[in-house]
This record gives sequence, C-alpha cells and structure tokens, in this order.
Amino acid sequence: MSDLPALPVTFRPKRTRAVMLTAGAAMFVVLTVIALMLPKLSPGERTSFILTGALLFGVLVLLSRPKVVAEESGVTVVNIATSRRLAWAEIVQVTLRPGDPWVFLNLSDGTSLPALGIQPGIARQQAIADSQALRALVDARTPLGD
Repeated sequence: MSDLPALPVTFRPKRTRAVMLTAGAAMFVVLTVIALMLPKLSPGERTSFILTGALLFGVLVLLSRPKVVAEESGVTVVNIATSRRLAWAEIVQVTLRPGDPWVFLNLSDGTSLPALGIQPGIARQQAIADSQALRALVDARTPLGD
C-alpha cells in the first residue's frame, strides 16, 4: 500500500502535549517568581512555592507522555504510567468511535488496550488520520485468518 506511513512512526497528541508543557513551564516560572518577589515569605514558604510549581510541571509532563510507536517488529503503546509492547499479530482491530476519548486496540487475547497517544482532544482531524494510518499498518501486517 502506498498510503502507509514509513516505519518507524510515532503517533502522539502534539497540540495537547504542547499546551500542557507550555502551561506547566509557565506555572513553574510564575510560582518561582512569586516566591522570590514576595518579601515577607520565609525560606520554607519560598521553597514550598517552588516545589508546588515543580510538582505541577511534573504532573503535566507525565500527562503529556502518551504515544504510540509503530515499528517493523510491532507497536509500543506508552500511556501515562505504563508501557506495553505488542507484536503486530496481537492487534485485531484499531477503533476510534465518535465520542471515544482515545483509540482502543482490540487484542487477540480478547482484551482492549487504550492507546492514549491517539486522542481527539483539540486535534480531532489529526487523531482520525492517525487512527486510520495505524489501522492500515495493522491490516497490512496482520495475516488474514482462513
């Protein structure tokens, strides 16, 4: 198929990631500036402001982690706190129905794996294109059952 993306390919919600990382960095900077500019804060209070900013930034970095990486040998799904490597043959179906928050991979063992790396959010058309590209890759690499 000529419309298949070249491997390896990484699918991730780029706009959502950019917004989260920018907001996290801005919150960290603002809280740090506030901590340093307020004259009546004790060193402990200054530290708590800065640590709060760092914690908020860290949470947003973690939330921006999801991606789906397709390679010749299979697919790696990286979600917020977990990562799972799948062989192409393990993926039965790629679904993104209207209203779904992200793509779901139906697996050969009967379970379904959410793939947060492809999510409509603020870039619906990109998510639809990414899910169709991943579906085409799965179809091209999964043997048809007889």
